[in-house]
Order: sequence, then C-alpha cells, then structure tokens
Amino acid sequence: MSQYPINPAFVAEGKPSDNERLKAESDHLRGTITQDLKDEITGGFNGDNFMLIRFHGMYQQDDRDIRAERAAQKLEPLHNMMLRARMPGGIITPTQWLAIDQFAADKTMYGSIRLTTRQTFQFHGVLKPNIKPMHQFLHDIGIDSIATAGDVNRNVLCTSNPVESELHQQAYQWAIKISEHLLPKTRAYAEIWLDEEKVETTEQEPILGDHYLPRKFKTTVVIPPHNDIDVHANDLNFVAIAEHGQLIGFNVLVGGGLAMTFGDNSTYPRKADELGFIPLEHTLKVAEHVVTVQRDYGDRNNRKNAKTKYTIDRIGLDNFRSEVEQRVGVAFEPVRPYEFTSRGDRIGWVEGMDGKHHLTLFIENGRILDYPGRPLKTGLAKIANIHQGDLRMTANQNLIIAGVPTEQKAQIEQLAREHGLIDDGHSEQRKNSMACVSFPTCPLAMAEAERYLPELVTKVEGLLQKHDVADDHIVLRVTGCPNGCGRAMLAEVGLVGRAPGKYNLYLGGNRIGTRIPKLYLDNVGETEILSQLDQLIADWAANRQADECFGDFVVRTGVVAEVKVSKTDFHA
Repeated sequence: MSQYPINPAFVAEGKPSDNERLKAESDHLRGTITQDLKDEITGGFNGDNFMLIRFHGMYQQDDRDIRAERAAQKLEPLHNMMLRARMPGGIITPTQWLAIDQFAADKTMYGSIRLTTRQTFQFHGVLKPNIKPMHQFLHDIGIDSIATAGDVNRNVLCTSNPVESELHQQAYQWAIKISEHLLPKTRAYAEIWLDEEKVETTEQEPILGDHYLPRKFKTTVVIPPHNDIDVHANDLNFVAIAEHGQLIGFNVLVGGGLAMTFGDNSTYPRKADELGFIPLEHTLKVAEHVVTVQRDYGDRNNRKNAKTKYTIDRIGLDNFRSEVEQRVGVAFEPVRPYEFTSRGDRIGWVEGMDGKHHLTLFIENGRILDYPGRPLKTGLAKIANIHQGDLRMTANQNLIIAGVPTEQKAQIEQLAREHGLIDDGHSEQRKNSMACVSFPTCPLAMAEAERYLPELVTKVEGLLQKHDVADDHIVLRVTGCPNGCGRAMLAEVGLVGRAPGKYNLYLGGNRIGTRIPKLYLDNVGETEILSQLDQLIADWAANRQADECFGDFVVRTGVVAEVKVSKTDFHA
C-alpha cells in the first residue's frame, strides 16, 4: 500500500498482469533462485525466476544461430546469461577494466566486452556454473549489477566527460546519489550471490514498494548544450543549470521513452515533458517522488502501457506535476533557459579543467573484441596497464580514456593507433551511427542490427559520396525490434526490425535528439531502403538550407510530417 493518498480516478482499471503476481510472491526478489542455481538438468532458470533474475541485472538468452541445430539434436537451447553492470555515469578504473577483460576472456562464450547505450558494459554468454562466481568476482572489484534490469530505476546516465569542468564533476556526483537513493533496499542480491546471511527483519521498500515499479524506469543527468545521453529516451531527466560555472539546480523532464509494439497503436515513442526547475537541495526528494507517483499510478494491468510516458498521457501532465509537488512539499519553479546543440561523442582528445587530457575512442557497436588486424580488446588492456586515470563509457557505446597527463599522451595514442582503436579513416557518418545487439543473443530480435550496421553504414557513406556530401552525416540507428535499445526513434534515419532482412524505415528526427521520427516505409528490405535514401539524399544535397540537417530537411519539405504529440500524430 502507498503511504500517500491515492486518487482513484488516476488508477488504471483492469486485472493486474502476471508480473505483478510474481513480484508480490517473490519474497522481495528472492524467489527460488538459490535452489534453481543447483538444478543441473537445465542451463536456464525455471518459472518466475526467469523474470526475477532481471532485477539482479541479468537476462536469460540463448545462441539463436544454433537454436535450430540443437533442437534437431533434441537438446534445449544453449541457455546463457547476459549481465549488465551498474555504473552510474559509466566510470571504471583501469584495475577494474583489466579484471573484466580477463573474465570476458575466461568465463564467457563470446569473449567480448560490450559497451551499451546505458553507459555501462555487458557480458554476453555466461553459462550457469559461472553465474554466481561472476557476481562474486564483480563484488570483489567494487562493481554490482543490482537493478540494471527489471521494474526498477536502472543505471543512471550522466553527460560525458565529468572531468572536463567542475560542473561536469558536480553533475556526476548527483548521478551517483540518485542511483544510490533509488536502489532496491532488499538484501536479496547480497544473500543469493554473495552468500551473506539473511537478517530476520521485516523488509520494506519505501520508494519502490513491495510490488516494485509497474515497468522499467530510466534516469539521466545531462549538461546542456550536449545531449549525448538522449534525454527524450528516458523517464526522468535532470538538466543541469549553472551560474558562474557552479551547479545551482536542475530542470526536471519526465515521460520520455522509445519502445512500442507493432500493430498496437496505443503504444508509441514519446518525448519527455518539462515539470519545472528545482534547487539542488530538492533533487533526491524529486527523484524519489517522480518514482513514487509512477509506482502508484502506472498501469499494472497492461505492461505495454505501463511506462511513465503512458501514465502522464493518461492522467495529464499537470496532475502528474501536482502529485509530485504534494509529496515533495515544494512547488516547481519555472523552467530555466537551456538548449541542446549537439549529441554525438567528441571523438579524439579534449583537455580538461586540470590540464589533463581525455581521449574518446570510437568503438563501432560498442563491441570490444580482438578482430583481424584490429585487436581492440588487447589494445585497451595494454592501455589500462599503464593508464593513471580512469575509463568512462559513453551512452553512444564509446570509451573515454580520461585523466591522461601530458607526458603520457603520446604513448597512449600510439597504443590506440597500433591496435585499431584510432582510425582516421572513420567517417562522420560511421561515428554517428549506432545499433542494438540483436542477433544472435537477444530473444526479442526480429532482424539483424549490430552485425548489419557496419555494411549498411558503408553503403550510406557511398550515397553521401555520390551526392557530394561525404563530409556531412545523418544520425543513423538500427534496432532489431521495436523495444528501443538502439534509440532509433530519436534518429534522423531509424531502421526498426520487422523480420529477417526487413525493417520499418522512420525519417525526421533531428541531429540534437529533440524530435521523434515518423514511419516512411513499412516492412521493406535493403534494396528499397537504399533506393529511397539515394533519392532523398540527392534532394537534400541539392536543396537544403544552410547547415540544415537531413531530418530537418525531410520535415520541412513534407517528406514526412513532424511528430509533435506522439499520442495523436505518431501513428496518424
């Protein structure tokens, strides 16, 4: 039960989904995971545990490339776990990096480290006998995976790089505070994975509630004018406002989200709305009570409509704001002026406030592995062996070698170049393209994404070259399904998988990530996609206005209508 008065008019009607049952019966996320770990008959988890392990930062997957082959041999799918670490702001030490590098090589099926759009890393292919040792290994190096999946607040993002200025460092500290404040309070993680004793006491979840949230919840801290974490993909965003270089508070934005379901027009991607400005001292209370309002009024009957964006559209933004204000005991002030002017990572060297240097490395698809002629993983391990600063993962799947003293700059750059981590031949187009993981590991994938992106980018580069705009770029993103992990619904050109080799083509997002694109072609293959892009890029090259990005051009010229209010015009 909520500790706050509930307005019955704001509660969604219907029968609670089965996920609500399993959360209620889970003994605060314990379930029977401990017993399941001892079951050697299957490589996976049974019953409710299949879902409950998500709250501990894991998804059960299998290698879909060999699923049919194993079925023919009357074997179960090759079950394995994907684990996502909790890294607020994406910061990791060289010592930690070397440890996860070794674990990936020794204990995972694919041997890679995967940088994600949630500013953290994932292990893919952890087999059941290695799951508990993995959690204990992470704990030993100061990392956990608590609440990086499931119906909770997930990894808190922060604008990179937090040491370029004092403001960045202050914002990063708030990202950590918000992450810690919104964590589940259950000791289930410590008991199951770290063998800590169960404390006989009545557990409570004062923020998340005993049923936890209706759906996943994502939070960011962003420093304008750089929108590198894509605020409009997230439920709750704190936009830093500074005076004289010092952080004084945040504009609060709520209700962003990109996932949708094909064929269900009650689902749609949506931009975040502005609630108002708050001084710093109210930050944690506001974070807490945006969460508690969503906890109490989010739709627990239909998971497809359970995200914060649908709660706001159902009860109204003013009512949502009023509920938060009542619980915090403070009214929002008018939004302070801010604007976004950029989004992609600044690849290359940047000098920080203390005279140290930060090298942002472009990692295509975020996949760190030793490729023929490009031993990325080995190169990063060599850098970590000598690096005196830290490493910072970005929300665009790239990696920053941060805090490099001037005398070490040349050595680190040499190592990066020798191992293919710096390639001056990478186009702006390639650096501004992104994909989700998709096949072979994601169970939701309908079409290729990560494995397809490099060749697709090469073909788009050819179109830009053909029409004499090769020095420019289009924000291009590919996802294997409509769940939004690759943020295609904030791209100028977004491909969303429908079936093997088939995609929906969306056009009309903008370069700074403040507009949702609109469907242009439904369920088409590469030939049709490239043919249409060829014509559109030709038109853009010939008729664009000064500095007009591709997404703005296709909206201005009526190729697609502008999406202004997702609920009414995204599917129109």
